[in-house]
Amino acid sequence: MGADALSDVLKRVRLTGATFFDVRATTPWVAEQAPRDEVLPRILPGARHLIAYHVVTEGSAYARRVGGETVRLETGDVIVFTNGDPHVLSSEPDMRVDPAVRSPLEEAARNQLPFVLDLGGDSGAPARLVCGFLACDAQPFNPLLESLPPVMVATRNAADRNDGLGIFIQFAVREATQKQSGGESVLAKLSELMFIEVVRRHLASLPAEQTGWLAGLRDPVVGRALSLLHASPARDWTMQDVAREVGVSRSVLFERFSALVGTPPMHYLARWRMQIATGLLSEGKTSIAAIAAEVGYGSEEAFSRAFKRSLGAAPSIWRQETAAL
Repeated sequence: MGADALSDVLKRVRLTGATFFDVRATTPWVAEQAPRDEVLPRILPGARHLIAYHVVTEGSAYARRVGGETVRLETGDVIVFTNGDPHVLSSEPDMRVDPAVRSPLEEAARNQLPFVLDLGGDSGAPARLVCGFLACDAQPFNPLLESLPPVMVATRNAADRNDGLGIFIQFAVREATQKQSGGESVLAKLSELMFIEVVRRHLASLPAEQTGWLAGLRDPVVGRALSLLHASPARDWTMQDVAREVGVSRSVLFERFSALVGTPPMHYLARWRMQIATGLLSEGKTSIAAIAAEVGYGSEEAFSRAFKRSLGAAPSIWRQETAAL
């Protein structure tokens, strides 16, 4: 049942893919991503949160967040930096880019995508990567991002012809190589599907004692409660209503939900309603009164008070400030 909640979150936080690099490298080589505040305005203007990923389609590579642990990647591996943190990819561990070397971001943004990036020498061991970015809303409430680690690594199952990552790699290589019409859109959608597959694998790998929103999805009580709240966020829910439909007592629901998700069910629902509301406000097409009704408030005044309490500004002001970004 929890899969419905995951789909709803992915839809509401407006996950989108954009800007891709077809990296062709020979040892020795090194590439480094700048801080996300420098990346976002150049390639994803207006986006609030950056996710970076790299897929090794040939050879091997080393990857690490700046200041973090080094991970060796082999052909078929995918690494995702969920917060878009500065990171390094290289042919050997502990390499860094010369600060004087110009970033390819500006040039990439002006060219047809994917942008081909050649790195390294002429005769070393070859490696090839498809690299890209995704954007999504992080504020006011993105329970998925809050529950993900800063780095995720997934490996293709070469023995499975229907392996999701293997299919993504196959299509990504084709689109990056051939540059057909519509290729940018295809890669964007492929990257979104790839991210979901990596999240699924991360969810499946969580230990039994793990807490957090993702862990809640697989719990029979909490997962059912999350599905109910996401399916009908405007309903006038009470704790008793949710507990009755889940089939447990109020105290069991409260304790289990709070322990796994980190917040009681009704508080979670209030925060999720604000996420829905900010998405509708950003689109600029729906009246505040209609948004209030869609997220479960009986009046525009009640909604405005709750919104200002949560985000620090009235809905109309928040909409104006967002439109100006």
